[in-house]
This record gives sequence, C-alpha cells and structure tokens, in this order.
Amino acid sequence: MNRKVIITCAVTGAIHTPSMSKALPVTPQEIADAAIGAAEAGAAIVHLHARNPKTGQPDQSPEAFAPFLKIIKQRSDCVINLTTGGAPTMTVDERVRPAAVYKPEVASLNMGSMNFAFFGMLNRFKTFEHDWERKHLENKDIVFRNTFKDIEYVLTTLSGSGTRFEFECYDTAHLYNLKYFLEQGLVKPPLFVQTVFGLQGGTGAHPEDVLHMKRTADRLFGDKYKWSVLGAGRNQLPIAAMAVAMGGNVRVGLEDSLWGGPGRLAQSNAEQVHSARQIIEGLGYEVATPDEAREILHLKGGDTLQV
Repeated sequence: MNRKVIITCAVTGAIHTPSMSKALPVTPQEIADAAIGAAEAGAAIVHLHARNPKTGQPDQSPEAFAPFLKIIKQRSDCVINLTTGGAPTMTVDERVRPAAVYKPEVASLNMGSMNFAFFGMLNRFKTFEHDWERKHLENKDIVFRNTFKDIEYVLTTLSGSGTRFEFECYDTAHLYNLKYFLEQGLVKPPLFVQTVFGLQGGTGAHPEDVLHMKRTADRLFGDKYKWSVLGAGRNQLPIAAMAVAMGGNVRVGLEDSLWGGPGRLAQSNAEQVHSARQIIEGLGYEVATPDEAREILHLKGGDTLQV
C-alpha cells in the first residue's frame, strides 16, 4: 500500500535576505514563478510571504500579495498557504491581514512566543546590498510574540472563512498550546502540525529532538493530526528523511534553507522539492497531488481563494 506524502514548499519567507542568494524570490513575478516551479516539481502546498520588490524586505500588506496570488491561481492548482507569521517585528493584526482578505485554503499559525535569532548567519554571509539586511540579522533582541490572546485572535479572525491551519510548533510547549485550543473547540482535526527543528531560539535538530516532538504529538493528538517537519538550514533534508521514514510529511523551500547540498546554494525552490521527492520515492512512498492533500487535510478547495 502506497502512502501519500505531502510536500510543502515555503518559497521566500522573512528570514533570509536577498544578498544571501540570487535564487531567493523577491518580486511578485519571481515569487509566482518559484511557487509554480515548486508545484510542478511535486509540492502540493506552497507557503507564501511577500517582499518589497526593490529592497527585499518582508511586506505583509495584502496589496503586496495580490500580484503573485493572481498568477499562481491562474497557472497552478496547488494549495495556497498564506503566512500569518509575517516577520517577528510585526503586530499580529498586520500579520493576519492577507489571510483575512484572501481567505486561503491554509494559513500558517505560530503556536507560541519564542526568542528568534538570525545572527548566526553572519558567520557565513558578510556583504549585503541593502542597509536593512545586516541590521535584520544582527538583532539579538527579537521576541516573536505569539501569546494565547494573539493565537485566539488569528483563529477567530479566520474562523468564518473555512481556512485551515499549518500549526508551526518550534518546541514541545507549542504542542501543548495547540492541545489547549483543541480542547477549547477553537481548532478542529485533522490538525496539520508542522514541527520546526534547528532554528536558533527553538528546539534543536538532533534525531532525539525529532523523536521527542513526534512522541509528544502522538500522545497529545493521537489520530487527530497529520505530522510534517521543517528542518532549518543544512538540517532540511536529513530531518525530511527521518520524518518520511516515520510516517510524516515534509516542508522544504528557500524560506527554511538556502542550500542544495554541502556548501552549495540551491538554484531554486524546485530543486529542493525535487530532492525531497527523491527521498520520498526512494523510500517507496508517493508524493501527494494538491487534490490528495486537500482530501488528507480536509481543505475547502482552491476555487475559494478571494483574489
């Protein structure tokens, strides 16, 4: 019996800066092309952020999302997932606006507050085209706020749209936070739980960390959730391989890692999707299509995107 594995591709994000990689999508056309290329390579879901097309800074205004959403909807049947994480320096009201306006099938939702740190990347990346980039990376005073009030605000704001969630969990406490919202009836199964490994400020990327998060999720949610993993940086594919072997789904993309191999920058998001696909098929499983992902996660359908 062939199991269907969902690949999510997060194509640009708000962590990496344009000077780090020429492959990082910045303009609406680049973001659209990256998402479509990832879908063609096998990603059922594309996770989307917007950026200022001139500076590459994260931009969470709904107007910044519209140009690439229109293109993606016209050219692909992939599941569209809009961030409500935005960037750690944004308010929760700013972060939720694109999903509130466009009502996607999926929106990401961070399940707890945490320290967030990018300064380790300055050990490798030294020169930057834009003034904001170094300041963004040097900041050691970032607390990514996701209080119970903030999380409830996102859930209630999107509750009438039929949007479901990619619950991003950076630590076991975030899994317990999600359990609370499940018990309160504010979220419904199947929960799409994205456990995040290797980002400074969150849980590590050791195999024992992966096992511990999976065991905790199994104990808290039983058969009420679908598990996926995100490994940051060089951890992307090793973590993906572990998860697939353990029955999980995977997320890749240039938001999470710029790398295509040891010391080698990826040429595209599609390259990373292809690598994940090789792992999945090499282990004897099949990559889920967008419609199969919709069935697995109980999504409302791509025709409901308001763009």
